[in-house]
Amino acid sequence: MEKSVHKKLNELQSTAISGNDITSSCLYVSALTIMYAGQYAWISLLVVAMVLFLFRKIYGEVVGALPLNGGAYNVLLNTSSKRVASLAATLTVLSYMATAVLSGSEAMHYLNQLIPSLNVMIATIVVLGIFTMLTIAGIGESAIVAVIIFLVHLVSLSVLVIAGIWFIANTGFDTLHLNWPTPVKSGGILTALFLGFSAAMLGISGFESSANFVEEQEPGVFAKTLRNMWAVVSFFNPLIAMIIIFVLPLASVGEHQESLLAYVGEITGGKWLAYLISVDAVLVLCGAVLTSFVGVSGLVNRMTLDRILPNYFLKQNKRGSHYRIAIAFLLLCVSVLVATNGVLTSLAGVYTFSFLSVMALFGIGNLLLKVKRKKLPRPEYAPVFAVLVAISFIIIGFWGNLILNPSSFKTFIYYLIPAFMVVLFMLNRSSIISAMLVAVDSVFRPLRKMSVISNRKLRQMYHKVHSQEFVFLTKRDDVSILNKVMQYVQANETTKKLKIVNVMKPGDDNEKLKVDIEVLDRAYPDIDIEFIEMVGEFTPQLIEELSQQWNIPMNFMFIASPSDRFSYRVADLGGVRLIM
Repeated sequence: MEKSVHKKLNELQSTAISGNDITSSCLYVSALTIMYAGQYAWISLLVVAMVLFLFRKIYGEVVGALPLNGGAYNVLLNTSSKRVASLAATLTVLSYMATAVLSGSEAMHYLNQLIPSLNVMIATIVVLGIFTMLTIAGIGESAIVAVIIFLVHLVSLSVLVIAGIWFIANTGFDTLHLNWPTPVKSGGILTALFLGFSAAMLGISGFESSANFVEEQEPGVFAKTLRNMWAVVSFFNPLIAMIIIFVLPLASVGEHQESLLAYVGEITGGKWLAYLISVDAVLVLCGAVLTSFVGVSGLVNRMTLDRILPNYFLKQNKRGSHYRIAIAFLLLCVSVLVATNGVLTSLAGVYTFSFLSVMALFGIGNLLLKVKRKKLPRPEYAPVFAVLVAISFIIIGFWGNLILNPSSFKTFIYYLIPAFMVVLFMLNRSSIISAMLVAVDSVFRPLRKMSVISNRKLRQMYHKVHSQEFVFLTKRDDVSILNKVMQYVQANETTKKLKIVNVMKPGDDNEKLKVDIEVLDRAYPDIDIEFIEMVGEFTPQLIEELSQQWNIPMNFMFIASPSDRFSYRVADLGGVRLIM
């Protein structure tokens, strides 16, 4: 399997790719929050900014310790079982699918206001196709487009804010005096803040995107993307909500909910500003589509390397892009768009509940990392209390959205179950093939020839699945640790061959280790254990040489958690996995 080398993304490019998704929320989250929290919407948005600040540390610790693509899937894969990690991956893919279709459709609805003759359905498919081509062309080319969109969006929002402040300075606070005593529709102030906060959680969707393509970023860039995304939404979302409360009567917000910022632009600056915001909405929502393609490409590639999805998706073009993943994702998005006939309110529920679930699972992954990977070096540390507070707020937001959109939650479950069933099929394909062997033998017993042929083919498939060898690189661990390794391999991997390798120094004695391995070989008769000793130094180069010599991918090699005295970072080991 060849691996193409391509240029890493800098801070601006990485921020733009992930930032277009999260900052597109500025176009609608203020209106949505005001609908529930009224004149207190800015407080709900500030609370969301506080939650996002907590997640900066959570993501920084996890991805700093395990700088590999996959986000929540990656951390759960290295701290729990494959099934739990696969659930996080499925939720993330669903979130990206909903983001791409919703953002593309909303962008074309904005464009339809400027070009009334536009066919929204066809235009959405064209947009999805364009960004598929951009993804296939390479992440560098995608980043250029993302940067342009991101900068235009920041300029447009800044112009809107300046126009709003200028308008307020010249017209006074009459509208605020009208709005402030208005009773909130949701009951008491606390209820209004709770529902407003739940609705405003849509404003941080996309924050998880950067973690899904961290391997494409230059060293040290990931933490800066988190800081930049947090700063932009924490500044613009509460401020825009406050400007709206100063400029518009609350009663008029619902009438202009779908294009509220364009309407505010027209009031504060005139028609030209309304047109600027509308064009910006089209661009940044298209940028969110691009983020979905880039994020899902990194995630699905990692899932494929870990044998959760077929190896078919590993094929790369000359630019290093996984074009089969992009095309498959395009077909999935178009099928969903056609199936819903362009009425995408149901997908909004998939979007909301998916990304909230992913955020919660990432927080749980952080706690598991603290417990199971204590010695793993990390650039920063999120306090346990802060992690628990962040997870609690996500649960509150999930509960609030469940109250606001119970029908959307049902739709979310309808999408989640079949998607997760596909992943479970891949994880349990060995057992399924065995069951098929029994079924084929029973059904075709009268037709012996057909039974023999089918039996042979299925057995070949079965042996092919189990023929993949795995490697555990040990530092002369005791028998208890080696036993946990065997338990993990038996529970999570479909293999019958395991090499246990010890890189020793001249004069070292491995007699005790050999005795332990003989005991394990008898205890696990279904797994053929081969013990290999070699004299030398344990280095990333040695791992790469062994991978090429034995034709075993590096992500099928395991090590135990290294101590803080370990000479190399996990990222330097080329994808070698930690299993305890």
